[in-house]
Amino acid sequence: MNYRWILFDADDTLFHFDAYQGLRRMFERHAVDFTQAHYAQYQEINKPLWVHYQNGAITATELQTTRFESWARQLGVSSAELNEAFLLAMAEICTLLPGAQALIDALAAAQVRMGVITNGFTALQLARLERTGLRGHFDPLVISEQVGVAKPDVRIFEHALAGMGDPPRDQVLMVGDNPHSDIVGGLAAGLHTCWFNPHGHEVPEGITPHHQVRSLPELQALLLG
Repeated sequence: MNYRWILFDADDTLFHFDAYQGLRRMFERHAVDFTQAHYAQYQEINKPLWVHYQNGAITATELQTTRFESWARQLGVSSAELNEAFLLAMAEICTLLPGAQALIDALAAAQVRMGVITNGFTALQLARLERTGLRGHFDPLVISEQVGVAKPDVRIFEHALAGMGDPPRDQVLMVGDNPHSDIVGGLAAGLHTCWFNPHGHEVPEGITPHHQVRSLPELQALLLG
């Protein structure tokens, strides 16, 4: 492959994103035994909010606070306080996915430019990149909360490309685990795309990534042979 630029999603592409364990850790500090049943209830609220956020119907702040409103009332704290504690807990438990460090090191050695486009939130993404020592490898670092639009909105990709000096789009590869945001958005922006699909899901109807891999070592072999 002859890509000059690789743009990565962050959550579940470079980093493990175990929201359940993050929530358990956060609620332990409030003396709450957070169970799988609690998590299912949380996701009933959280998942639709993410869809609304990605569609531009709500802001990042609205998403972050609304999902904790019920718990905030029960615990007598603010939704913003719970959200901040959750993001801190997620940063504390962050780990890279298998092969991520080797892939980034190999691409850097090959002088391939790298960036990140993420719908995750600023505080968490910056903390994890610093903790893992990867921050210096990515420029641009495009976070939807800062830009004001989220993937798959083509504007967040245009923002990234402008920061990259607007390279030829067939020389830019977008890699991500979410076909509906990473792949659809990348294709709309005219980029090549690679679906990171570790669980071997069927490709959603109407979405055709240029490449598909099940592991980051497989992606490294695809890109660097």
